[in-house]
Amino acid sequence: MKAALFYGPGDIRIEEVKKPTPSGSEVLVRVKSCAICGTDVRIFKSGHRAITPPHITGHEISGIVEEVGENVKNIKKGDKVAITTEVGCGYCKYCLSGRVNLCNINRRAIGYYYPGGFAEYILIPGEAVLQGNIITLSNDANLDEMSLVEPLACCINAQELVDVKFGDTVLIIGAGPIGCMHIELSKLRGASKVIIANYQSKKRIELARKFNADYYFILNEIDIRKEISKITKDEGIDIVIVACSSPEAQKLALDLVGIRGKICYFGGLPKNKFLDNVDTNIIHYKEATVIGSFSSNRYHSHIAVNLIENKKILTSKYITHKFPLDSIVEGINIVMAGDAIKVVINP
Repeated sequence: MKAALFYGPGDIRIEEVKKPTPSGSEVLVRVKSCAICGTDVRIFKSGHRAITPPHITGHEISGIVEEVGENVKNIKKGDKVAITTEVGCGYCKYCLSGRVNLCNINRRAIGYYYPGGFAEYILIPGEAVLQGNIITLSNDANLDEMSLVEPLACCINAQELVDVKFGDTVLIIGAGPIGCMHIELSKLRGASKVIIANYQSKKRIELARKFNADYYFILNEIDIRKEISKITKDEGIDIVIVACSSPEAQKLALDLVGIRGKICYFGGLPKNKFLDNVDTNIIHYKEATVIGSFSSNRYHSHIAVNLIENKKILTSKYITHKFPLDSIVEGINIVMAGDAIKVVINP
C-alpha cells in the first residue's frame, strides 16, 4: 500500500509499505479521508516526542472497513467509520471514568504511537477496537465531512469544561478551524455574543467570517481592551477560549475575562515557551476560573458524529482544499501559510 512516512522535520516521503492484515480483535480500515491538523504541521516542522521516525502520522480519520479479525463481532466489512484517537490503559481511574484522554498509565494515540491515517489503509489495534475507538456511521455519511469528527470532539470537550450557557459573551482568540468550531458550538449552546480575535492574519479572519461570529478583530490593529469594554459595558468576557499556541493570548485572556468568568487554555504552548509574570491576583479578585482542555474522549466523538449527521455543524464549510496522498506536503504548506481552514487528504 502507499503511505506518507515522516522521516524527520521537513521530510515526508511517499513510499510503498506492506498492507497490514488484521487478526484477533484488529480491524483494517481503507482510509478515505484524513484531515490535516495543526499538530500535523508542527510534527512536519519540528517532530514530536511521541513519534519515532519513520512513522505514518495523521489522526483525523474516516474510512470504510476492509477486513476484520476473527474476534470482531460488531463491526463488519463495508461499514463506514470514524476513528477516535486516544487509547488508554483501560484500568486507571481516568480510563474507568471515560476520560481516556487523561490516562496517566499508558496513554497511546493513533497517528502518534500507532501508525496513522496518511496511508491507503490503517490497522486499528485490538485494544483500540475493544475500547470503542471505531464509530460506525450511517450508510450515507460523507467521509470527507466525517474526518472532522476528531477536532470537533476536542472542541466539545472544551465547551463542556467551560460550560457555555444562554446569554454568555464568548471571546475566542485564534481564528483557525478550532476557533471557527468554537464559534458554532458557542452559538448552539446559547451564547448571546461571540467575538473572534486573531493576531495579524487578515486571511484567517476573512476565512472565519462564514461562521457568523458577532465581532471579528485583528489584535494588532485595534485596542482590544477598549473594544471589549464597549461590547460588554465594562463587565468583561464570560468565557474566553484561547484557541492558539500563544503565551501572549493566554495573558490577554486574564485581562479580558470578567468577574466570575472562565478561561479555557485550549492550545498548548510550544516547547520552551511559558506564561511568565502572571498576576494571579486577577484570578483571585475576579473569582475567575482557568481551565485546561486536552484532546477528547469517545463520548465527545459520538456527540460530534451526531451534530454532523444532523447538520447542526456543517463540516463541509470547513473543507477548503482536498489533495491526494502524493500531494500531502503541498497540503501541509497551505495550512502553514494560513490559506486554508481544513485540508483533507484522500489517499
